[in-house]
Amino acid sequence: QVQLVESGGGLVQAGGSLRLSCAASGRDASTYAVGWFRQAPGKEREFVSAVAWSGTTVNYADDVRGRFTISRDNTENTVYLQMINLKPEDTAVYYCAVPERPFSYYLESHRYTTWGQGTQVTVSV
Repeated sequence: QVQLVESGGGLVQAGGSLRLSCAASGRDASTYAVGWFRQAPGKEREFVSAVAWSGTTVNYADDVRGRFTISRDNTENTVYLQMINLKPEDTAVYYCAVPERPFSYYLESHRYTTWGQGTQVTVSV
């Protein structure tokens, strides 16, 4: 069973940057894809980005492509989400998650079965 802990959220002005981290622990943690999702107040959870276990396949939501970069360090069992040029509409709780099976890769949130506790990102105008 993989456990996930997010960190790196905070309050930043529009145009600023943050780097989120998702630290994974547990057996074979590095063999799982990791997805980042976010949920703003009153809105449904939405896909932000995902990286395959190998790091060679990545995907981004249209509204973050070019501003967010996902990466992973399998020696540290950590996935990062570098966010630049942040906008007020990026304000949300950000979650990382892994799917049920190792070596699988999905973009849909319902395919992800283990979630972290979330980290708040607030972007002020």
